Amino acid sequence: MAQAGQYPTADEVPVAERVAAPALVVVDMQNDFVRVGAPLEVPDARATIAPHLRLIDAFRSRGRPILFTRFLSRRSGNMLWHWSPQCRPDQRCCWPGHERSYGDRDRPLPCIDVIDELAPLADDPVIDKYGYGAFHGTGLDDLLKVLAVRSLVVTGTVTQICVEETAREAFHHGYRTSIAADAVSSFAPDLHAATLKNFAMKYGWVADSDEIIAWL
Repeated sequence: MAQAGQYPTADEVPVAERVAAPALVVVDMQNDFVRVGAPLEVPDARATIAPHLRLIDAFRSRGRPILFTRFLSRRSGNMLWHWSPQCRPDQRCCWPGHERSYGDRDRPLPCIDVIDELAPLADDPVIDKYGYGAFHGTGLDDLLKVLAVRSLVVTGTVTQICVEETAREAFHHGYRTSIAADAVSSFAPDLHAATLKNFAMKYGWVADSDEIIAWL
């Protein structure tokens, strides 16, 4: 039987415990979402680069894991094509092996790659996924257990799609999870705001990057 006080409310959890043994998960900050003229461009994602860099620096300086996710599109018809027709063969959004020219770069880039500004280091794990959440159908949970991770800070794009799905999955896998509000982005401001409000209500914590760094 759990003792009274063993499970404090979310607001009562000390900040250090919210980010105990943490890892940073950067969701889908890829060329085909972030670069100018990308088929699934999220213009606001470019405004999150600076907060991302602050968080990455904070985690690196503390020797904590930083993981990147990449959304990959299947080359044959699948249900996701109904809602993201940009992934069909005519545009090849997020197709492995496909390069694309963007309005803010002077050469074609692999469309699935994490943007140059946040490029993973050689030993940073990169989790490839064919759906929205980074846990579904991947080895992410097993990897986090090997790394002895107990909490996650989630960033990236799109707030109400892959970020939310990944953060909710983290909750259901038992990780204390925080979303960095100024390091996530969306093409729909109303859904962005609603997602952060709902996540903070039932799943984890929402705070700006500087506040999360202070928690560390």
